[in-house]
Order: sequence, then C-alpha cells, then structure tokens
Amino acid sequence: MILIFPPVSKPGEPPGGIAKLAGVLKGENLPCTIIDANIEGLSFLLKKKYTWADTWYKRAARKTEGHISSLQSPEGYLNINTYKQAVKDVNRVLSASTFTHQHNKKGITITLTDYQHLDLSPAQSSDILMAAESPEENPFYPYFAPRFTTIVEKTGDAIIGFSLIYLSQVLTTFAMIGFLKKRFPSLTIIIGGGLVTTWQKNPAWQNPFSGLVDECTAGPGEKKVLSLYNKEPKADVRYTPSFSLFPLDSYLSPSYVLPYASSIGCYWKKCGFCPEKAENNSYIPLNPADALKDISLMCEQKKPSLLHLLDNALSLPLLTAISRQPPGVPWYGYARISEQLADPDFTTALKKSGCVMLKIGLESGDESVLEKMEKGFSLDLASRVLKSLKKADIATYVHILFGTPWENEASARHTIDFIRQHHDFITFLSSALFNMPLCDTANLHYQSTHFYQGDLSLYTDFIHPLGWGRKEVRRFLKYEFNKNRIIADILKRNPPFFNANHAPFFIMADGK
Repeated sequence: MILIFPPVSKPGEPPGGIAKLAGVLKGENLPCTIIDANIEGLSFLLKKKYTWADTWYKRAARKTEGHISSLQSPEGYLNINTYKQAVKDVNRVLSASTFTHQHNKKGITITLTDYQHLDLSPAQSSDILMAAESPEENPFYPYFAPRFTTIVEKTGDAIIGFSLIYLSQVLTTFAMIGFLKKRFPSLTIIIGGGLVTTWQKNPAWQNPFSGLVDECTAGPGEKKVLSLYNKEPKADVRYTPSFSLFPLDSYLSPSYVLPYASSIGCYWKKCGFCPEKAENNSYIPLNPADALKDISLMCEQKKPSLLHLLDNALSLPLLTAISRQPPGVPWYGYARISEQLADPDFTTALKKSGCVMLKIGLESGDESVLEKMEKGFSLDLASRVLKSLKKADIATYVHILFGTPWENEASARHTIDFIRQHHDFITFLSSALFNMPLCDTANLHYQSTHFYQGDLSLYTDFIHPLGWGRKEVRRFLKYEFNKNRIIADILKRNPPFFNANHAPFFIMADGK
C-alpha cells in the first residue's frame, strides 16, 4: 500500500496521521510505502529556477539555501526579525512557481501553508473534478507525475491512500488522483483523514467522486487499512506510529519534530459550535502509560528536538503522567484552562518534565460569552492559570475567537481589556473569526447562507443576532484590536506562516 500526504500544509514536521497507519502496517509485517508529497513537492518547487521572475524573487532565490538551513537550525530562532525575513523570502520563492504563463492565467497562488485557485474551489465538487480532469495544469505536476510513476511501477502496489486534512490540499490531491487514474486505471484509490470525515458527517453528504475515488473512509483509518489485507486490529497489540520512511532531514524545523496524538476527539466536547461537538465525534484516549511508552520508544529511535502533542485537549491524566514520567525531550501541546493548571506545584512539575509551551483556548475576555459558549472556566481561573504558567516559565500561545453569536462590540472590548491586563503572562497571541459549522444542529435558529459557495462547504454564514457580523468584526480587528499598542507588541512575536508550530523554538533558543 502507498500512503500519500499531499500539498499544501505547514512543512515543519512529518504528518502524524499516516505515520500512525504506517505503524499499523509495519506491526503486521505488511508492505507500505510512504510519500510525504507535501515536503517533497514544496522542496521541488523551491529548487526550481525561474529566470523570468521579479527582482524581489531573484534576490530571495539567491538566499534560499541559506534560509532553509537557518530554519533547520536552532540558531535561526535567536532573532524574530531575521527569522521573519527568512520565512518571507522562502515563501516568495515558492510563490514564484505559479508565475509561469500557464499557471498564472489559472490564478493559482501557493504559499508555505496554502494553495488557492482563482477559478476552482475546494468546497465545490464539480471544481474538484475539473482539477482531476486536468492534472497537468497543477504546478506540482512536474514533481508528482514522474515520482508516482516510478513508485507504482517499482512497488507494484495496487492500493493508494491519500490523507486529506485541510482544504489547502484538496485541489492538488485530486489532480494527483486524476493523473494516477489515467496512468494506472486499475489502481484502487482511497481517501481519508479529518476533512473527509467532516464531509461525511454532513447529513447532506452524497459521494460526488464515485468512479474516480474507490472509497471515502471516515474516522480512524487503522481498521480500514488492515481490512484491505483481510485482517483485523489485534486487541492485545498496540501499534506505535512509524516515522522510519519519512524524510526527517527535509522539514523546515531544527532537527526533527515528533508529532504524536494520545487521543482522538476531545474529552470536553461542550464548547458552543465546536466541530468535535457538531460532528459528534467520539473521544478515544490511550492509557497514559501506553502513550508514554510509545513516546519513549520513538524518542529513543529518532532523537527528536521537540515533541508535539497533537491532542485536541491534553487530558489531566496524561499531563499528570508526563509530570511524573518526563518524555526526555522538550514538548508542547494544547491544554484546557483548569484548576490543575492554576496550581503552581503542578505547572512547575510540567516545566521540569520538559514543557516548553502550552496552547490555551481563552476565546473571549468576557464572562458572559464564556458562560454561553460553555467553555467551563471563568476569567478568574483563566487569570490564575496564565499567572501560574508564567511563574513556572512555561510559554503560552493564547487563542482568541471573535464574532461568536453571543459576542457584541462591548464584549469584544472586554477581551482587549483582559489581554492588556495580562500582557505580561501571554507569550504569543492568535485571533480568529468565528466560523459556524454547517452540520451543527444548534445553528438551525439562525438565518444562514453558505459561507463557501459549494456542495462541500464546511461552514455556514449567519445573520448575527446582535448585529456583530463578519464585516464589523474585521473592522474591529483591523482598526482597534491590532492597533492596540500592547496587543501589537505581542502579535509581533508570532512566527509568520508556522505560528504555534515554530513558537517553541524561540522559547528554547531563549534558554527558557
């Protein structure tokens, strides 16, 4: 079986999903080929020379090799301004791959984290099928056509699985599928991953890809890949993810970042309009002891510079286990605001275990909004948690969400006030506009229209009950939130494109 992770996604670490599937196949001594087409494809475009591009590109291109080396070295994270220049230059060179006449007229834009097409939408199945019909028009075609041909002919594998997580992967994924189906018509093509799961959880889902894709599979893929070989997962066997087939030296991070998920879903699953709640996804955790065994084994094998815990929310049993049995490598992940994190002894133990940074979903600085969102914590608790983490020297990457149905301009200003009052305890800050999941039954009483025009839309627009619509929120963010001097100073620390994925390296470079 050939497992493919397609472009475009942040190229800072290997994808955890297909590593998990690779571990299952390896554990059963079944053949497996891994292609991280994201890092391979982006590296291919970065190495090409475009003599006809603009002056900025030519200047940036001369420094590309040095910039990539810098992003792969701890020294590249000593100065945020130098880092930003490196990332922007690399992104500029990457964007030059669409400057050719053929691609430019198609309105294609590629960045380190995104792929956009002026005329084709990843939320419209007819557009996706058009991408499959003309794979040669995709800028990645000169990379994937020979690469896939060689692999299929060499291995003789008849089954290919694509891991589809982000909208930014959709058009290139189907260009790849279109090419494979034309070149090797007898191949079995399967698509899975978080985005495919979300598509299928929509009650209106009707597979528009039959004839091109042999199967769309939702949820965890371990059972599915084994069923292709007429096998079942063994109840007494734990399959450890395998990264042995990934190009670990190619990712744009110092050394190797180990991504690992100890659970599927979210243990809280109460927040208003959360996709996990909207899709009614089950919460399936590993026993913390088993998770730590996996982590210990993988750290021993590959010596990562950083452990990225991918859980939607790190459970308190897992955090407790890590504090008592450190993984032996710096780590970070997302944690819910809780009384345990307000305990200085607990956060000090986390720091000693190697915790570099925690991502925190504050969402709002207004008490009423938090209550109606069912976040499960108060502003007082949020304040105590931020102070406790600061005292323990654990960095915070705080997430704010504007435009929820319960927020108005006054409550948005309360969020500004909270951040200003706690700016000394917030290391990094991210703000986003609220998107209402299309399949959430809680939105039925809101007058809504399609957010993306397409039969595969993930979100729906809605008429805000308090008149605090997207236009008003954007204006507030641009002219008030982002212009606040204290908030602007925090935002300047954010690593562009890579955001929280690279933020820990700045903390580590600072010696904390």
